[in-house]
Amino acid sequence: MTSQRVLRIAAGVAVLALLIGVAVVLIPPYVANWKLQRYVNELIEDPTIVKESPDAVRNKVRERAAALGLPLRNEDVQVMPSGNALRIDALYVVHVDVAGYTVDLHFRPAAGGT
Repeated sequence: MTSQRVLRIAAGVAVLALLIGVAVVLIPPYVANWKLQRYVNELIEDPTIVKESPDAVRNKVRERAAALGLPLRNEDVQVMPSGNALRIDALYVVHVDVAGYTVDLHFRPAAGGT
């Protein structure tokens, strides 16, 4: 093997390692958001949820987010009853540090009628 080929392989391995490192840092917030979105969908599909107050539903969503380690506050969750339906909207930001650079990931789980 020539030294140029060894350098190319080393550079390729370094880039691959960097990409894997970034993925390891960025994937967990996306997985947690996916789990929260599934929970919100399950809440909307539950026919008894319409009977609960918006504050009770808001607290359920916030508690699930807290269990998942997500920075969701009560004021970040909007619960809007509409007849026999319910709409849940949430908006939160997760700050992730990637190699000395902060990335803000904006998530907006939502479900229900309009």
